[in-house]
Amino acid sequence: MYDYDLLVLGSGPSGQKAAIAAAKLGRRVAIVDRRDMLGGVCINTGTVPSKTLREAVLYLTGLSQRDLYGSSYRVKEDITVADLAARTQHVITRQTDVIRNQLARNKVSLITGTGRFADAHSVWVDAGSGRETRISFDKAVIAAGTRPARPDSVDFDDRTIVDSDGVINLQAVPRSMVVVGAGVIGMEYASLFAALGTKVTVVERRPRMLDFCDEEIVESLKYHLRDLSVTFRFGEEVAAVEKHRSAALCVLRSGKKIAADTVMYSAGRQGQTDDLALEAAGLTADHRGRITVDADYRTTVENIYAVGDVIGFPALASTSMEQGRLAAQHACGESARGMSDLQPIGIYTIPEISFVGKTEEELTDASVPFEVGIARYRELARGQIVGDSYGMLKLLVSPEDGRLLGVHVFGTGATEIVHIGQAVMGCGGTVDYLLDAVFNYPTLAEAYKVAALDAANKIRNITRIDT
Repeated sequence: MYDYDLLVLGSGPSGQKAAIAAAKLGRRVAIVDRRDMLGGVCINTGTVPSKTLREAVLYLTGLSQRDLYGSSYRVKEDITVADLAARTQHVITRQTDVIRNQLARNKVSLITGTGRFADAHSVWVDAGSGRETRISFDKAVIAAGTRPARPDSVDFDDRTIVDSDGVINLQAVPRSMVVVGAGVIGMEYASLFAALGTKVTVVERRPRMLDFCDEEIVESLKYHLRDLSVTFRFGEEVAAVEKHRSAALCVLRSGKKIAADTVMYSAGRQGQTDDLALEAAGLTADHRGRITVDADYRTTVENIYAVGDVIGFPALASTSMEQGRLAAQHACGESARGMSDLQPIGIYTIPEISFVGKTEEELTDASVPFEVGIARYRELARGQIVGDSYGMLKLLVSPEDGRLLGVHVFGTGATEIVHIGQAVMGCGGTVDYLLDAVFNYPTLAEAYKVAALDAANKIRNITRIDT
């Protein structure tokens, strides 16, 4: 009756996992996406390129080794965009090949072009030849992703004034840069360019950055970035950006002016739903292009699901993958366990931040008692070996039953070692597990033992006084 049992619009992390999950359940599946966007924004302009760029910067600048070899240590003296782009393009090409192979191995058809709904059971696909092909489906998953939001008042030229997708295509490493917006993407790029030696100014209208993170961790990052000559302008807004022949001039509402080679706007993301003709399928999107779904990722149209960044928070590649898999199972009539509430957040600033569970502020606001256990990387042999003197791991522990309430990591490998705490929390473990566990030596993971001992000693001291 239909060309496909399940049609997926978009080949990003959520679209890939939805398509493969349905194919493994024996369904006829196809993905529609542009030829140059296989893997979605994640592979081509977002997560993978930016994280690869970060690794290249860390290596070429020798930043992480300066504690050992001195502040003037560099692997390469003059770092060019070509140096950075070579590694980035290599990873993008390899990842695209991996995705193409996975889809082929699972017999998922890849339809090249852009799709728009004809009705609730078919789409028109434009492959760029001037003719459209109509493809029918029983169920559909919208995984169209997002693009950077561009304020109408800003004249983007992709050279002097760029967004977070365009920043990876700069022709030269700027001597100075203004980053507008101190969210995750803004702070990742601010720290990356600061490591390259760019004079960075961050402008943020809110009173602080990364306000969903633990305040102590954010303060540690801010201190480290100031050490890299980053200037912060909190409580400020950009009124206008004037383009001049050799640079740009940022005019703030307070009257301040900041000159910079490049201005990067990180003003949130916009769902890529404008060209999907949602109304033809009986769907609508909000003013940010986001689609509303229920707990099973089903839209208001029964046979159409939506997953990934296009449905809004948390808009992470990690959670999007799981949403895609779950949506496909629901669409195929299979039972599926819901996603765990324990989702780690990883922020690839330099240094990294990662956490899972509650922050001190959240626990305090909820009147939940907790004790803090801290391990500093400089106290660990591995921390000295890798040259990380600023990293730290913080455990928030319930003094009543020893449960881990939150794990917060700042420094080398933060996004990796946070999963140890996540596993303990997910299995209902307590701080006693970490106290009794034997960790490899020397490792950064050993920080869990040190922090657990710190928290346990504090809890023991209070118990002695109470009794």
